[in-house]
Amino acid sequence: MYFQWPEFLWLMLLMPLLVLLYLWLLRRKKKMALRYASLSIVKEAMGPGQTIRRHVPPALFLLALGAMVLAASRPMAVITLPSNQQTIMLAMDVSGSMRATDVQPSRLVAAQNAAKSFLADLPRHVKVGIVAFAGSAQVAQLPTINREDLVTAIDRFQLQRATATGNAIVMSLATLFPDAGIELESLQGGRDRQRGFSLDQERKEKKAFTPVAPGSYTSAAIIMLTDGQRTTGVDPLEAAKLAADRGVRVYTVGIGTVDGETIGFEGWSMRVRLDEETLKAIANKTNAEYFYAGNAGDLKKVYSTLSSRLTVEKKETEISGLLALAAAALSLLSAGLSLLWFNRIL
Repeated sequence: MYFQWPEFLWLMLLMPLLVLLYLWLLRRKKKMALRYASLSIVKEAMGPGQTIRRHVPPALFLLALGAMVLAASRPMAVITLPSNQQTIMLAMDVSGSMRATDVQPSRLVAAQNAAKSFLADLPRHVKVGIVAFAGSAQVAQLPTINREDLVTAIDRFQLQRATATGNAIVMSLATLFPDAGIELESLQGGRDRQRGFSLDQERKEKKAFTPVAPGSYTSAAIIMLTDGQRTTGVDPLEAAKLAADRGVRVYTVGIGTVDGETIGFEGWSMRVRLDEETLKAIANKTNAEYFYAGNAGDLKKVYSTLSSRLTVEKKETEISGLLALAAAALSLLSAGLSLLWFNRIL
């Protein structure tokens, strides 16, 4: 915590002086009371409880003054607040390797179930869109708050060959910013898609815009889940640069085999390896995080963690209003108790 106007904190030195003033007034009042012969009778009538009570309202009022001084100093603190995240894009790998059963019952089914649990945990006002990617990327569901439509889109996933992680990021960005001039057609060229192409030339053709700080766009985020490394399409690190320039965080989730494994089905086999290095680089470039899920339980925990991260956020916020509210409450309580017990304000 720090204070924007710390010079007001010098007023806190008046607090001990007020305490001394209060004690002096009590002693002065006691000397005046000695003139009455019935002082002992009055003390017996008041009792020890009444003696303690008489100090409570002034103590509360002193605390209220202290809270007012702190509020005037404009304190800043990091507190947890509800996030203003409005749209989340789920980019989910549907390449053939997702059929593997090293994550029970299969990588795809585990990813589908975890995504459904994630949707159930999100606040209803948060829109979610879904991009499915393999050799290319398609929007399976435009951002919506209708959870039933999202679940239906997840259940419709069909496995395909190849993995274009970069395309998934660009397609998600194009969905989030439909008027930003991010052309999806340029991602579909067969030869370019096979060899992977640079976005440098494409950037030059786009309408100029001013990049923002990575992670500064708090109205949307992308969560990308994959079990393999990029085999085609846009360079994922260049796609991450596009996201970073627009302030969009790309959280990456790796599932399945890290060291590499040969997976066979339907008469053919393929070697798959999770490219954690690239996934971590994507997350770092966009000021997000990378998560690894080795089994279905881990994957559900990852999505649960992401749900909590995306629905609340820690912000450096001025808390003068909270202290002013506390000061008002203490002042009212002090006056109320004084009226109730002694039939006077203080």
